[in-house]
Amino acid sequence: MSEIENNQVGKRYRCEQCGLGVMCAKAGPGRFTCHHRPMVMVSTKPLPSTD
Repeated sequence: MSEIENNQVGKRYRCEQCGLGVMCAKAGPGRFTCHHRPMVMVSTKPLPSTD
Protein backbone atom coordinates (compact mmCIF):
# COMPACT_ATOMS: atom_id res chain seq x y z
CA MET A 1 0.00 0.00 0.00
CA SER A 2 1.40 3.42 -0.93
CA GLU A 3 1.87 6.27 1.52
CA ILE A 4 -1.02 8.77 1.50
CA GLU A 5 -0.02 12.40 0.99
CA ASN A 6 -1.62 14.89 3.40
CA ASN A 7 -3.49 17.97 2.23
CA GLN A 8 -1.47 21.20 2.13
CA VAL A 9 -2.73 24.37 3.85
CA GLY A 10 -3.76 27.10 1.38
CA LYS A 11 -4.01 24.74 -1.60
CA ARG A 12 -7.17 24.10 -3.60
CA TYR A 13 -8.43 20.61 -4.39
CA ARG A 14 -11.01 19.49 -6.97
CA CYS A 15 -13.07 16.36 -7.60
CA GLU A 16 -12.39 15.07 -11.12
CA GLN A 17 -15.85 13.49 -11.33
CA CYS A 18 -18.22 16.30 -10.25
CA GLY A 19 -16.00 19.39 -10.16
CA LEU A 20 -16.51 20.18 -6.45
CA GLY A 21 -13.70 22.40 -5.18
CA VAL A 22 -12.37 22.94 -1.65
CA MET A 23 -9.50 24.88 -0.05
CA CYS A 24 -7.48 23.43 2.80
CA ALA A 25 -7.64 25.82 5.79
CA LYS A 26 -6.12 23.63 8.51
CA ALA A 27 -3.46 20.93 8.42
CA GLY A 28 -4.30 17.44 9.58
CA PRO A 29 -3.94 13.78 8.68
CA GLY A 30 -5.66 12.32 5.64
CA ARG A 31 -6.87 13.52 2.25
CA PHE A 32 -9.99 15.20 0.91
CA THR A 33 -12.15 12.66 -0.90
CA CYS A 34 -15.27 12.86 -3.05
CA HIS A 35 -17.08 9.89 -4.64
CA HIS A 36 -14.72 7.61 -2.66
CA ARG A 37 -11.68 8.95 -4.56
CA PRO A 38 -8.91 11.34 -3.45
CA MET A 39 -9.36 14.89 -4.73
CA VAL A 40 -6.58 16.34 -6.92
CA MET A 41 -4.63 19.51 -6.12
CA VAL A 42 -5.39 22.34 -8.52
CA SER A 43 -2.32 24.08 -9.92
CA THR A 44 -2.17 27.86 -9.87
CA LYS A 45 -2.52 29.88 -13.05
CA PRO A 46 0.41 32.15 -13.91
CA LEU A 47 -0.29 35.86 -13.60
CA PRO A 48 0.04 37.97 -16.76
CA SER A 49 3.24 39.94 -17.03
CA THR A 50 3.15 43.73 -16.73
CA ASP A 51 5.98 44.36 -19.21
